[in-house]
Amino acid sequence: MEKRKIILDCDPGHDDAIAIMLAAKSPLIDLLGVTVVAGNQTLDKTVMNTLNVCQHLGIDVPIYKGCGQPMIRDKQIIAPEIHGESGLDGPLFAPLTRRVEPKHAVLYLAETLLQSDGDITVVTTGPMTNLAMAIRLYPEILPKIKEIVLMGGTYQLGNMTPAAEFNIFADADAAHVAFTCGRKITMVGLDVSRKALCLPSVMERMSKIGTSASKLFIEIMTFFNTTQKQVFGWDGGPLHDPITIAFLIDPTVLTVKEMFTQIDIRGEQSYGRTNCDFFHNSGQKPNSFVATDINVAKFWDIIEAGLRAYSP
Repeated sequence: MEKRKIILDCDPGHDDAIAIMLAAKSPLIDLLGVTVVAGNQTLDKTVMNTLNVCQHLGIDVPIYKGCGQPMIRDKQIIAPEIHGESGLDGPLFAPLTRRVEPKHAVLYLAETLLQSDGDITVVTTGPMTNLAMAIRLYPEILPKIKEIVLMGGTYQLGNMTPAAEFNIFADADAAHVAFTCGRKITMVGLDVSRKALCLPSVMERMSKIGTSASKLFIEIMTFFNTTQKQVFGWDGGPLHDPITIAFLIDPTVLTVKEMFTQIDIRGEQSYGRTNCDFFHNSGQKPNSFVATDINVAKFWDIIEAGLRAYSP
């Protein structure tokens, strides 16, 4: 089977780190590059976390530093209460020798897409600033984007406000650009990721694998599970971001529904909400595929296979 070419745009972050792990070694994914944005922590910290994960696991993929603030809003929202002061608290890494590429992430996205055969999927697991800036600066890339798959949004309850999910809230204008760009877009939101809880039984299962990736997974999720319990009361942290990669490996892991989705970029109480027209009340033509359910058992099978792909 031909590999799916992807660029992963992320803001590590504990769950982003696991998305990188999963994408890098999958026989069905060709990870062309990783672009980094501010989100779970400041840009310098999310870049350092990306470099640390890739160095630690021997992932040989170019890494590009992107945008450190939203397109329009003057302040970047971060989440130290979930991801810690480093953005990836928990694991201890060796001194860093890996470096980012000199090219800006937005320029890398644009140039790579323009030079492609239109066969690249862009996966975003943080604020969508890098992709949106690339689209605005180089609109000629649009026909070259095969698909956008994002972790973000919710058609039910938010986690940043009652209405909004973190990644969309952090740069709703960027999400607006993506959802109105006319390309196929699949939204993996909190509605499904909250079902993929890394419960103690999952931790025990993954701890028995014994690879470098499974050991890092346990270190990452031990911290993440603790903060998720403190903030949201979960018995295990929802593993949000890797679901995007699992979906590309096996689309049957998700149930999706075609909907018209509009980003609230003007509201106050509901700023950043992904208004998903579940019942087609608006009469608007659908512009997105929204995940509505997840096969949890199949998802954890995909995670386990991904962790087993690494050496001890």
